[in-house]
Amino acid sequence: MTPALNKPLPEFEALATGGVKFTPHSFAGKAVVLYFYPKDNTPGCTTEAMQFRDRHDDFLKAGAVVFGVSRDNMASHEKFKDSLGLPFELIADTEEKLCHMFGVVKNKIMYGKKVKGIERSTFLIDGNGVLRGEWRGIKVAGHVDEVLEAVKTLKAPA
Repeated sequence: MTPALNKPLPEFEALATGGVKFTPHSFAGKAVVLYFYPKDNTPGCTTEAMQFRDRHDDFLKAGAVVFGVSRDNMASHEKFKDSLGLPFELIADTEEKLCHMFGVVKNKIMYGKKVKGIERSTFLIDGNGVLRGEWRGIKVAGHVDEVLEAVKTLKAPA
């Protein structure tokens, strides 16, 4: 079941670096930013991870936790995290369960061949486990700031 805007996320469990087990309710009361990216140690993904890293304190102040998600395995994630000094955890979705659930697996053309890949996408979940924002097929430039602003609006009185 694909999550829908303004609806609670379906139950799932995912393993992240640092031995963290992620479920929609593990971070009740906090906003969660799940950003999906194609691959560890590639130029765009490295830039995006560094931008989330550089604004991490701002996300924490706004009441949000950040998780990166890709199909890379835990060993790759640990190296990627260490090499960039990432202060947040990375979810290893090696079986593509989350990728398929959020609908981010797309056919792409790479060097003239069709390949299955991850469409760079970000999802914002509120403190009650409800999907409040989604960005699909995004460009890295300026994206982290846009997500941070959306997190801040969750705190604003309705």
